[in-house]
Amino acid sequence: MSQPILILASASPARRQLLLNAGIEPIVCPSDLDESQVQLTNPVALVQTLAQLKAESIAERVRQGDLPPRSIDPNDPESVLILACDSMLLLNDRIYGKPENPEAAVERWKEMRGQIGELYTGHAIVDLAQNITVVNCEVTRVHFANVSDRQIEAYVATGEPLNCAGCFAIDGRGSLFVEKLEGCHTNVIGLSMPLLRRMMSDLGYEPTALW
Repeated sequence: MSQPILILASASPARRQLLLNAGIEPIVCPSDLDESQVQLTNPVALVQTLAQLKAESIAERVRQGDLPPRSIDPNDPESVLILACDSMLLLNDRIYGKPENPEAAVERWKEMRGQIGELYTGHAIVDLAQNITVVNCEVTRVHFANVSDRQIEAYVATGEPLNCAGCFAIDGRGSLFVEKLEGCHTNVIGLSMPLLRRMMSDLGYEPTALW
């Protein structure tokens, strides 16, 4: 099987950086999926469905020639993989995405502090060459520190938690307010690299083929 091209269907700088750190330079093509169309109460089903819809929307645009690397020629053996992810935080049986505004982020952190949440990230890969889609989910337990109101307000004022599904960035200032993680570390950043390796293997690719 030829060396694949990886398209990242996400605008997340953190996900792109994880790939770059692993020697993988993706083509970034963010999905414009309206996530509000998916209303599911099971966190695994929710993040997997959203990830799959994002990946499939970009795959369709690639097939039509609307996106790089080019329109797919059935006679071309080159493989194109589209990777999409979606993350949610489960806390006290409630599912949270990105906070709507700073006020919501402050209230969220007041609920999160001293608690244990579960960060779910759905992963979907569409393999255009084989016309196969694989979908999976990784879960990491996050132990939040019992931070003060002043620390919460200072953190939210940085703007960082407004761009994160769990209202924190473990690879940024938010790392100060997480006591420990149980499970995959990179999953909390938005992309489980071990799961990506396993999913690529399931499709018949060596992960090192992306180097």
